Amino acid sequence: MKFSQMKYERLEFETAKQQLEEFLANFKNAKSADDCFAAYKEIDEYSKQIFSVFSLANIRNTLDTTDNFYAEEKKYSDEVSPKLRAIQQEITIVLLSSPFRKDMEAKWGTLMFDNAEIQLKTFKPEIVEDLQEENRLTTEYQNLTSSAQIEFDGKTLTLAELVPYYENPDRNVRKAAMTAASDWGMARAEEFDKIFDNLLAVRTKIGKKLGHENFTQVGYYRMQRNCYDQEMVAKFREGVVKYIVPVAKRLKEEQAKRIGVDGLKVYDDAFQYEDGNAKPIGTPDEIFAHGKKMYHELSPETGEFIDFMLDNELFDVLTRPGKAPGGYCSNIPIYKSPFIFANFNGTSHDIDVLTHEAGHAFAGYMAKDIYPSALQRYSAETAEIHSMAMEFFAWPWMEGFFGDQTQKYYDYHLASALTFIPYGTMVDEFQHHLYAKPEMKAAERDALWRELEAKYRPWLDLEGVPLYEAGRRWQLQLHIYKYPFYYIDYCLAQIMALSFWAENQENHKAAWAKYKRLVELAGTKTFVGLIEDAGLPTPFVADNLKIVSDAAVKWLDGNK
Repeated sequence: MKFSQMKYERLEFETAKQQLEEFLANFKNAKSADDCFAAYKEIDEYSKQIFSVFSLANIRNTLDTTDNFYAEEKKYSDEVSPKLRAIQQEITIVLLSSPFRKDMEAKWGTLMFDNAEIQLKTFKPEIVEDLQEENRLTTEYQNLTSSAQIEFDGKTLTLAELVPYYENPDRNVRKAAMTAASDWGMARAEEFDKIFDNLLAVRTKIGKKLGHENFTQVGYYRMQRNCYDQEMVAKFREGVVKYIVPVAKRLKEEQAKRIGVDGLKVYDDAFQYEDGNAKPIGTPDEIFAHGKKMYHELSPETGEFIDFMLDNELFDVLTRPGKAPGGYCSNIPIYKSPFIFANFNGTSHDIDVLTHEAGHAFAGYMAKDIYPSALQRYSAETAEIHSMAMEFFAWPWMEGFFGDQTQKYYDYHLASALTFIPYGTMVDEFQHHLYAKPEMKAAERDALWRELEAKYRPWLDLEGVPLYEAGRRWQLQLHIYKYPFYYIDYCLAQIMALSFWAENQENHKAAWAKYKRLVELAGTKTFVGLIEDAGLPTPFVADNLKIVSDAAVKWLDGNK
């Protein structure tokens, strides 16, 4: 079904509650394994309906945050979803204690039960009001960033529409554009602080009600981290500082020489080449036409996938006033449909929508028929392998997007993959500090961000742009507000994507076969289990970070 034809109808709480309780009674009272399987299927199908209603409300709200109808529907779903968690928890308890559990494990494997044990640790009925408040605050944050109307270059622009100016060959234009965004953010600094103060307080309260000293472990449970812990992440961060930061520093120093500046100011960071960054050629329609050709040539499965997405209006990529910033891939399970939301801005980011976000969507499309649906759901770092690796598998078709700038794109893409990892790791360490010391004042948070900038991005001069000087850049990082502890996932996945890239340089057929298998396995294995299945090096061994980064640098050196 086309997205425009997908019917939205509010799911009234009492109706959903009554239906789930009826299915739960059938599940609890099952007299045989067959009865158990039939009752669970009822629950699974209805749960997909609930998720789809909430997903449609969220998507349509982000498409136009000024639409009062969907703003109210998003508000309603934010209030209702925590209350439904209480019933879902009862279902989980019955699932785990069922006399037919071994029958279900024999048919479906044990991982969904392990994940259910983790899920139980994220909820108690006592936190329903806290979850509602958390939802309200994250929506308030999203609405605040979406409301940006910044006067620049004779136009009224959103934050997303300012981004292309950060790549302008004129250094004064770059600085002015970033300063305009900075001024907007600084004028609302107290609003950002207040929202985060309240988020930190409510999440700490949630952590304590769930039996923890703070929120951190709850954040890990929410992210379904079932095969690594905080200590392993800390060791990964150490490996990044030891092996990746020096390589990134060298690449950034080369960038500074290339664009003719003595040192990289923050407004130089996105500007890669003196004659301008690689930019896509053609209109959005032409870009999508080549994207369709690319996926048809890559594999039969990707060809079928891109036709499905385009035929059913499952992309919304053009920037407009009122549209939320950023990009994401969501899912509408009752229609077995992924949905890609983005903001085209005339930079190489536009092509990333057709590679990165489409990588997410392809994985969702390939998993759509797996049952139970719990096995369709992979963890976040696995999801980011899907997207980041697809960026590299798309390389042979980049000439159709960039023409004579293709080599420039390759160099930028590979270098930016390496230089992103320190930033992403910095975001992770920042969050660990925040939740370990929730009494931290706003000024202390900003000072900590500045300190971590010096540790992870020592090449970057923050002076000259007030938001950066003040250590407030983190306030424009959506994940810190909306998805706590969701960021190291990008870094772990980037290492794995680079591993796929390295193998693809040597043997495309073997690399694609491994990637396709990883996608097809969806959530039937853990993140580490999928890596082991693919025969790739785990990112939790520090030396593996060096191996991957050395391979990338060798390629970059060989293509100068």
